[in-house]
Amino acid sequence: MNEARVATDPLTFCDAAAAKVAELMTESDNAALKLRVYVSGGGCSGFQYGFSFEQSVNPDDACIEKRGVTLLIDPMSLQYLAGAEIDFEDGLEGARFVIRNPNATATCGCGSSFSVGDQPPEAQAAGGCGTLGGTSSCQTSH
Repeated sequence: MNEARVATDPLTFCDAAAAKVAELMTESDNAALKLRVYVSGGGCSGFQYGFSFEQSVNPDDACIEKRGVTLLIDPMSLQYLAGAEIDFEDGLEGARFVIRNPNATATCGCGSSFSVGDQPPEAQAAGGCGTLGGTSSCQTSH
């Protein structure tokens, strides 16, 4: 068994997100593409979400497969994303991947950064954001 696989899915990879990735794979004519979701330091709430397309899997990646699509998460990011939902929405605010993260105690008003745990109020409100909630999103380009 590949060490990158996990016995149970640490987060939910929604059908709409998997379908969008499959569509993008078809458009790029590259069946080897995988969607990576990651967390990095930055943003006005302390951490920010990111998405990228990659062709290779790192040995320590968690992998979730759905509808022929693979979602990759590195171990550092996984600790902040455990229990989250990765979804895709196409609505009035545009087409975007959305993260619903139960670990987020505050998110930036622009929706691209978040904080976790007990942070002082000034850290939650840095940059004028710091709205409560755990939903964030990232725009996609067509």
